[in-house]
Amino acid sequence: MRRKLLACGFALGLLTTAAPAALAQAADVVSAPLVFGVPAAQQAVAYWLADGGAKLKTATPLGQPYDISGERVSDPIVPSGKPIQFSPMAPLAEDEPPQTAGKVYFVGGDHQPHWCSGVSVYSKYRNLVATSAHCVYDMVSAPATNYHWVFIPGPATDGTAPFGIYAGKQVFTHYDFTQYHDPDRDVAFVNVYSGVVPADDGTLTTNGHLGEIVGMQGLAYNRTINETTAPAADLFGYPAGPHPDGTRPYTGQSLERSAGQVSATNLSSPSADQLVGVESPFTGEGSLGSAWLQDYQDDQGLGYLNGITVGVSDTDSDGRYDTGVSPYFDTGLFSVYRAAASYWTGRIT
Repeated sequence: MRRKLLACGFALGLLTTAAPAALAQAADVVSAPLVFGVPAAQQAVAYWLADGGAKLKTATPLGQPYDISGERVSDPIVPSGKPIQFSPMAPLAEDEPPQTAGKVYFVGGDHQPHWCSGVSVYSKYRNLVATSAHCVYDMVSAPATNYHWVFIPGPATDGTAPFGIYAGKQVFTHYDFTQYHDPDRDVAFVNVYSGVVPADDGTLTTNGHLGEIVGMQGLAYNRTINETTAPAADLFGYPAGPHPDGTRPYTGQSLERSAGQVSATNLSSPSADQLVGVESPFTGEGSLGSAWLQDYQDDQGLGYLNGITVGVSDTDSDGRYDTGVSPYFDTGLFSVYRAAASYWTGRIT
């Protein structure tokens, strides 16, 4: 399948959403289709399920796009807008715990299968996944979307999709990322079709809306960060790559969790205005797209998404990564979410 060139700006982007709130933010928000119609979405699912899920088993984690150097600092971050948050929701089945974290799978510009981490987040139609924007766009040669893009929550190691497979339909991200590769805007929201599961005869059966099946994490924007009230975050993802010293503590085959304090960062690389850091031993490959959840409740398995891992750093040069890095969730990124949160998808069966 040919990769889709980016649909930029007002005319080609947000006119597809028919969401009045999104249209007001057209200057900041870019929207692009991941597939052109249901047959292409079916083809994406078939690609990953073929031969007993062979491509799911052989896909490799996407490498880190930035050489991140710097340190966490105590400088305050005071938001320019008022705090905004949306509450999480549990799965409809009361006896099922949330399974919001998963992997996003795609074929990149190198025509090879890859994956990143991702998470189900709150939206009107219960169909939204958050991940790093560079896990949706192929930034090697041009701002084009990757193809055969799907989300699989709680992926098993045997190439199956225990909670369904959800084909991506539309992606929303910030203009500055698609045009300038700005790390401060490296967050994407992807609307997915209703999930499908393969029947014994190989046909696909509709599973349901993503958020109804696995739950949805909440979201929080414009939270103050300072030395006295530095917020804590729980990170959930699938790290797989090595530390700089070559050690490999993670396999990428199971969901990992780390917890640490969020702070501002002082980076010498990459060029960015407002990336934030968190104490975390996650390695880069595989953990890109990991969810940063604040106010996380263990008994509920739910919290508020307030960061997405876009890279990791070894700040003390001991050969071990110790810091995850995310864009600060401000009003600019909220405008991207607001546009995506009202976009309807539908079914592929």
